[in-house]
Amino acid sequence: MSKLSRRGVAAFAAAFAIILAGIVALPAQAQQKPVIKVSSLTLPVFNPLVWNIMKARGFDAKNGFELDIHAYPSIAGFYAAFATGETDALIGGPTIFQKLYQEGVPVRIIGTGFTLADLVIFAKDPAIESLADLKGKQLAIDMGGSQFQVVKIYAVAKGIDLGKDITVINANFGVARAQLEAGRVDAALVIEPLASISAKQHPDWHVIFNGAQGWKEIAGESGWEIVPAMRADAIQRVPNGPKMLLAALQDVAAYMQSNTADADKIANETLKLPPGIFTAAVESKQLQMIVKPAWEPATKKSITDMMERAVKAGFYPKMPDEKIIYAP
Repeated sequence: MSKLSRRGVAAFAAAFAIILAGIVALPAQAQQKPVIKVSSLTLPVFNPLVWNIMKARGFDAKNGFELDIHAYPSIAGFYAAFATGETDALIGGPTIFQKLYQEGVPVRIIGTGFTLADLVIFAKDPAIESLADLKGKQLAIDMGGSQFQVVKIYAVAKGIDLGKDITVINANFGVARAQLEAGRVDAALVIEPLASISAKQHPDWHVIFNGAQGWKEIAGESGWEIVPAMRADAIQRVPNGPKMLLAALQDVAAYMQSNTADADKIANETLKLPPGIFTAAVESKQLQMIVKPAWEPATKKSITDMMERAVKAGFYPKMPDEKIIYAP
């Protein structure tokens, strides 16, 4: 064999090896997207729908990461998984994050999510038109949720002692609605999608309190029902995680508005919600998803204002330090 032939064979072998290595490397490269594990819920609420849409429409991959959804049957388990590091991120109540942070959980709030518009209190009696009209009456409400804190903060601002002036019956959203249906209480707090389901099934019920409207009365803005947060150690592992997750959440928010019918189908398929309920929640403006970076001055102020009011209402002894709000 001539030198040229030997060189040709060697060159071919080298080229083939490079091509083969590239082929072998392709799957590995495809798997190099960082994984972000999120807490979700098996409950029929809109919290899990955000992740379901993100995954179904590939907004995670579009923004450079792989979403890994971990579903839990209870809100306690949902937060506990984040607190222990089983998951990296979730969307939850800002004042609940305040509690977790003060307990040593490395919470970093990265943005905004749903406004308080999806928090409503229903009553059947036409004579009950506001929270003040509930004095001496009974309200069914989940005392372990951030929604209770919001209502309590509003009540304090209005000079109403929730628990003394108004008798509070501890009940989750579904039980609260059932209590009102049975006439055991005078009012019940629910959130979307149960609010839209209740309005459809009980046209004689009326809203006496809307979270966004109430918060605007005392704070000048709508406030936040849930906001996205990541653990500090997860951000250390995936430095671009907050920005990638926010971008994907913005895609979800835009999709909910521009493809409401399709989002309604996903809600029906994944959460077993009746067709049309998601659409009703969006069209009624009770479901408003607005995603902004938490580190922007105005947004940061709106989140920390909620925390300050939680301290004034006696839920927590002091404000968390500024590290609770993520800054790039």
